[in-house]
Amino acid sequence: MEVDDAVRALLLLMPRMVGRAKRIKIPEELQSLSLAPRHLSLLSYLLFDGPMTVNELAERLEVAPTTVSLMVGELTKKDVLDRREDEADRRRRIVAITARMRPAIDGWLAQGARAWQKALEPLTPAERRLFIDTLRAYEDGLTD
Repeated sequence: MEVDDAVRALLLLMPRMVGRAKRIKIPEELQSLSLAPRHLSLLSYLLFDGPMTVNELAERLEVAPTTVSLMVGELTKKDVLDRREDEADRRRRIVAITARMRPAIDGWLAQGARAWQKALEPLTPAERRLFIDTLRAYEDGLTD
């Protein structure tokens, strides 16, 4: 496939993908929370990788710890997240999705994760890396 043909295909595909993702029904328990895309990334990491510290979340989200701390504070007030002491180090606080909200968040975000797993599984590790790098280059190109 030539580059221009690939661009044409992606210009058709990307809006459809975004449209389908937007149509995934937000669970009733989460509708009033005004969640932004940054919240979805944070919740996805906690859902799929389990509880972690603010610094670990900041590293994964590629933002400052203060930004994550503000998001965690906001979602803690809304009973989406809770912070507790780390049993191994009482100075550290561990962030987790509350038991009450976990089923709704799992049901909402799991569909997207399953779709990515199905799409990426047949690829080799090098092909997956190329795919991710290509999406990052596209994102960078949009901000130039």
